[in-house]
Amino acid sequence: MSDFSLYQRFTTQGTLSDPGEVPDPRFALPSTVNWMHALAVLVESDGVRFSSALSFYGRVAKRAFTPQEENSIFEQLLFSLHQLSALEALRQIPCKADVARVGIVAWYYGIYSAASAMVAAQDGSFQDDHTGTANAWDRQFAATGIAMVPFSLRVSTLLEANYKAEVDALKGGASFDLLSKPSNPVEALGASCAYLSGSAAWWKWKAEEALKQSREFKALNVTNFRTKAARDMRDSRLRGKSVSFLHQAFRYRGKANYREALFLGYGAHAENLLAEYIDDLAAVLRGFTSMAGAFASKRLGKTLWDEFVNDLEQNRTFQLSPKSVWS
Repeated sequence: MSDFSLYQRFTTQGTLSDPGEVPDPRFALPSTVNWMHALAVLVESDGVRFSSALSFYGRVAKRAFTPQEENSIFEQLLFSLHQLSALEALRQIPCKADVARVGIVAWYYGIYSAASAMVAAQDGSFQDDHTGTANAWDRQFAATGIAMVPFSLRVSTLLEANYKAEVDALKGGASFDLLSKPSNPVEALGASCAYLSGSAAWWKWKAEEALKQSREFKALNVTNFRTKAARDMRDSRLRGKSVSFLHQAFRYRGKANYREALFLGYGAHAENLLAEYIDDLAAVLRGFTSMAGAFASKRLGKTLWDEFVNDLEQNRTFQLSPKSVWS
């Protein structure tokens, strides 16, 4: 009998995509599944739906747009709704491991498109890259207090001591390990804050690696941040960088979809962990799309918004009714 084992090979030898590390089976899949479940619990407990989002955005004023700006908002909301419809269809597939990876992709692009619609509805702009959209959404919504919980959770800096203090303040003692599945809003908040802290650490590392490649850093003739000059340069770079929900979603798309191939599609334990995963992806995207639609409707005005929803209701090719999300 062959001794070949993908599990042993991946976890002891790594791959070309992770030359400096090997995946950790104790944390990879549970953190992927449990963060999404935490968000779904908070979406449900906080009642994030179109009606509550309309109330949340009650003071948002209508804005005049060009036809191209209006069409960009409609386009991005259509994209998001279509991805949500895909997730609703994937919920019916018996083996969740079959569709876990495509579910992540559908979820992320639904979030990305809905966020793009919100940014366009706020200032008429459209970013052509993912980081730019994450930064614009963070700056205009999360940082200004006009994103609903749990999408409002963020840290304002990548200075380690500072962002850890901010996370502690957000969770308010609600610590929870991402290795376990949260079962109530308090645990879900703790799990969400744990993922936020991990995401901040990852973005910090990325910023440091980028800094090491800069001309300014190389001029110091050092390879790390042990000298005061190097630390000052690093801290200046990290101080003004924030991490919000869109930054986490971007990291999640890469981390869960690309790096954790083994744990999504290999091993007898995976299907049990994934039993509610597509349901959670759909619940979180529905909440975010509901919020985005409510904000857009306020900016566009009721007449134009109703015309958009009615036209989409009559002419959509996918199964999900827009009125089931935006009413």
